[in-house]
Amino acid sequence: MFSREVLTYSSDVTTMRGKAKKKNMKNYTLVMSVASIAMLALLSPTSFAQKAGAMSKAQAISQQLNLSPQQKEKILPILVDEAPKVNAIKNDNSLSKIQKMQQIRAIHQQTDPQMKAILSPEQYQKLKQIRLQAIREATQGKF
Repeated sequence: MFSREVLTYSSDVTTMRGKAKKKNMKNYTLVMSVASIAMLALLSPTSFAQKAGAMSKAQAISQQLNLSPQQKEKILPILVDEAPKVNAIKNDNSLSKIQKMQQIRAIHQQTDPQMKAILSPEQYQKLKQIRLQAIREATQGKF
């Protein structure tokens, strides 16, 4: 009987140690995840304010294009990703007007195939007008 109690106690201790290790591992994983997210946020090339501004500009464009919910779901991430790049070019005083125009056009050309596939021909033409206006503003110094 004594040996059965020892075995039971021994297995209980082993189980408790295993649970403690699992708990420690979960805590470690959680801490590492939070630390990784914090580092990414700190090292991110765009700030939260820039991302919020990009989202509001993307929303404005989506309203101008009169996008369906399905189109919004596909287009908004593209526009949100594009906006900080365009703004960085607009705000780069080391670039000439021609360089700004070329670089903004290059960004637009990268996403054009995706946009054209999602938008109707009328919406795509409207997007081209909106983008042309963005290029004009960048080269005239208007923000």
